[in-house]
Amino acid sequence: MCGRFVASSSAEQVADYFGASFDASSTDPLPANYNVAPTQDVLAVVGDRTGGRSLQVFHWGLVPSWAKDVKVGSRMINARAETVATKPAFKPLLRAKRLLVPMDGFYEWKVVPGQKAKQPMFIHRPEGEPLAVAGLWAVWRDREAGDDAPWLHSATLITTRANRTMSDVHDRMPVVLPESRWAEWLDPANDDVDALVGLLVPAPEELLVMHPVSTAVNNVRTNGPELVIPLEEGPPAPPAAP
Repeated sequence: MCGRFVASSSAEQVADYFGASFDASSTDPLPANYNVAPTQDVLAVVGDRTGGRSLQVFHWGLVPSWAKDVKVGSRMINARAETVATKPAFKPLLRAKRLLVPMDGFYEWKVVPGQKAKQPMFIHRPEGEPLAVAGLWAVWRDREAGDDAPWLHSATLITTRANRTMSDVHDRMPVVLPESRWAEWLDPANDDVDALVGLLVPAPEELLVMHPVSTAVNNVRTNGPELVIPLEEGPPAPPAAP
């Protein structure tokens, strides 16, 4: 699964990188977040039928339109590439509601022989460019709150089997799409399910590098650029939260 990541770039930087528009006047900017966790707000890129792209804010944890409670989103932070075209919650979204979630990297926890606690690893591109992670989105409104209740835009991240780089740490990894596939994935008019599923493959081995980081990242309330400093270069790790 993918359960924690880094989003430290500003909305303007992300929009520029993905060739997307961003309406700062209608959306509160999200601060740099070095420990993004499920149920938090994230930036994501969506496409329209004219070929345009926009950067919008989504709740991480998919809440389907038919859900009775927003809490269901905490159980739908990821969708598996192998079943995304068949599961009822994801199948209709795959046809028309797809997005890209920009990340500056993500965390995964590695089992280390002889070490009781798992070692957090920060996984990122060697040159520091953002990752474009494939996802799905939905809109939901609390029907019991009346017709004036606000709409919630939520998203889930798609995962696939690990490539060789990741397999030593975990058997899953987020689907990272290359720029050459962004337009195909974001086009809401593209409903070729077989072709879309064909994009959901492990990233090339050389795309990602990783290094151990402080166990401070284990606590979702901990934040800051020090979380991604390689363990051997940073200060001694504080004790992990209970």
